[in-house]
Amino acid sequence: MALLRTGSLFTAVLVAAIAAVVSILSGLAICGALRHSAAPHTARQVVIWWPLLVYGPWTVASLSILRSALHQRRALHSWSIVLLFSTLATLLCVAQAPRTIAAGAASALPAIAALACFQQLVRQITLTRPLRQATPRHRHPAPAQRRAPAADRHGPDNIPPGYTGSDIRAVRSPSPSHRFE
Repeated sequence: MALLRTGSLFTAVLVAAIAAVVSILSGLAICGALRHSAAPHTARQVVIWWPLLVYGPWTVASLSILRSALHQRRALHSWSIVLLFSTLATLLCVAQAPRTIAAGAASALPAIAALACFQQLVRQITLTRPLRQATPRHRHPAPAQRRAPAADRHGPDNIPPGYTGSDIRAVRSPSPSHRFE
């Protein structure tokens, strides 16, 4: 059991290291294309920081997702930000690439690879943490507050409170002489 846990932890650390390296290399590969896409419309001082405007929200949302994964919570909003900025980075890089299939694929690969590695890292975190007992969404009332069975709620002769015996007999079934056809 200890060997299995050690192997699992080692694999998770290895995945984290590879995801970090791929993300850094992806950022370096995309940096030139992102700067080039901003150059015609933006001041030179801002162009230098342009990749941070794309990968800054991506990084912040990624950290939020990692934190949520450690606490075993959902991070739908953060995932949508990561997907939005990954798509934006991919589209900006493909727009700067020559109009060939190979160049388009090569320019899209860094952002997609970083996203895929990050998703796998999050999966490793959620797999290595033991599941917590889920708290029920609807709490059951305490035993003293629970309703008594139907037989206990009725009075003598199985008549519910507030009704008379003649009320119940009138509602039950028709007389044997009356037939439905």
